[in-house]
Amino acid sequence: MEILAAIASGALLLAGSGLIVVGALGMLRLPDLYTRMHAASIIDTMGLFLIMAGLMIEAGAFQAALKIGLIALLLMLASPTATHALARAALGDDILPKVEPSPMADRALEILRSKR
Repeated sequence: MEILAAIASGALLLAGSGLIVVGALGMLRLPDLYTRMHAASIIDTMGLFLIMAGLMIEAGAFQAALKIGLIALLLMLASPTATHALARAALGDDILPKVEPSPMADRALEILRSKR
């Protein structure tokens, strides 16, 4: 049973680390603020969730696992909220997303401009 917990914990930690690396590469490669924020939210939510789940299994003790779970829950509530606030502030400062020219994209940008 102990070996199963070690394998599950290692797999979750490895998957979370992989998502963090992919998100970090996305933050470097993506073209504008909004797509970079999307990459950062992947790092914060799924990568954090998988790493915290692996740590909860590794902790073993109920009290330690509960504390790690509460920290993960608070971070998973705060991170998307902060990302949303940052996107709204950027939109309020006239930072529009970079889009390929198309009738649908033009209409979307028109709607964004009219909401300010």
